[in-house]
Amino acid sequence: MLYAVLCYHNEAVTEAWTQAEDDAVIGRLMAVQEPLARQGKVGPVARLMPTTAATTLRQGAGGEPLVIDGPFAETKEQLLGFYTFECESLEEVLAIVRDLSDANPGATYEVRPIRRFKPGTAGS
Repeated sequence: MLYAVLCYHNEAVTEAWTQAEDDAVIGRLMAVQEPLARQGKVGPVARLMPTTAATTLRQGAGGEPLVIDGPFAETKEQLLGFYTFECESLEEVLAIVRDLSDANPGATYEVRPIRRFKPGTAGS
């Protein structure tokens, strides 16, 4: 089963990290990901730009598309990035997520099974 793991964190915290602090977190996350990559369990991984770079399109009151600068939801934590993992079970992906959480204190991880829709070639 393919799982999406969405990583949320307080953007004010992550944007305030020094380069050394950011590099340390990324290093710890890579230590979790690299053995999984060798096992063929890691799919695309992406770190998103800050919400200040976001644009949202939603349906306006009259049904017309409305483009808004910034993210749609105003929350304490913002979507920081995502992983995709190929795992045999929810228990297996949760074990991976526990390691990611240890590597990135303060982050929240949401795990969702992926229903394949249409394979793409972006990024390949």
